[in-house]
Amino acid sequence: MQSKGPDNGKLNKKIVFLGIGLIVAIAAIWLIFRYLIPKMAEVEWFSNRMIAVYIAVGVIVGGVAACLILRKTLRTRLRVEKAIREDPDINDWLIVFDWTPKILYVPTIVTSLLAAVVSWIFSSIPPGVIGGLWFVVFFLNFIVEEYNISIKVLLIILAALGFFFLWLHLFDCVVSFLHLFRHIALSMNATVYLLVGIIGLLTVLVSWLKGLFYYLTITPNYMNVQEGPTESGEQIGREDYNSRVDTSDFLERLMGFGRIIITFKDRNRQPITVLVWRIQRKAQLLENVRGKLAIDQIQPAQSSRQ
Repeated sequence: MQSKGPDNGKLNKKIVFLGIGLIVAIAAIWLIFRYLIPKMAEVEWFSNRMIAVYIAVGVIVGGVAACLILRKTLRTRLRVEKAIREDPDINDWLIVFDWTPKILYVPTIVTSLLAAVVSWIFSSIPPGVIGGLWFVVFFLNFIVEEYNISIKVLLIILAALGFFFLWLHLFDCVVSFLHLFRHIALSMNATVYLLVGIIGLLTVLVSWLKGLFYYLTITPNYMNVQEGPTESGEQIGREDYNSRVDTSDFLERLMGFGRIIITFKDRNRQPITVLVWRIQRKAQLLENVRGKLAIDQIQPAQSSRQ
């Protein structure tokens, strides 16, 4: 029995894609002849609406053509990751890119989308209640994103709040103090919530797209600093840089984020700080790479002594 080679797999994929493309083309032609051609006589070809359609079609066609032309020339993070994974000589490696700090507002983005859905479906819920819950999530996100809060600082804040409410209790003013927040009513319609969620999603998407071309590739022998869609990267030897992991922000760590900091032996060069997700796994992979470096550095020393 002969095993299935990679060329056969690629051929099968091409056949599948060509079959899907043929089906889509036949469906498009049928729709054109069924619905568009009988109504062409009624179309005002140079109206503002048709000009807008021409622009939209031109942008779509141009985008598809650019993707087809540049897909073989772009050096993306995903392509590099695939190449390293298939390299039999590299067993330990790490590829990371810098997320925008606005990724920490993901709970607010999700809450905004849920608030929009709830506002549309359950109109009986007071808008002030939805707005209040949304503001609480946003306020907590703001604290996480703007301030570096360690577990020590968090415990101090909680202890201070406990003492504050105890002091209010001595004056029998706890209920009066909490009643002050009844007058803070944040009310927005579903469109505003949806707009906030969409803007947040676009911010995260742009950060991910940027990470396709600006990233760090760390292997046992080198670190490559990629800066652009082509091979315009800088390769740095393993002896010329050091790395460390920063997870001092407790709330940020709870969300799965942390920072990998790259420092250089050249003191004139600024350190590189990368905000990464799933920091626990990334830190373990980085430790494996650095551990491999330690072994590689010790072995020559031992052999020279012998």
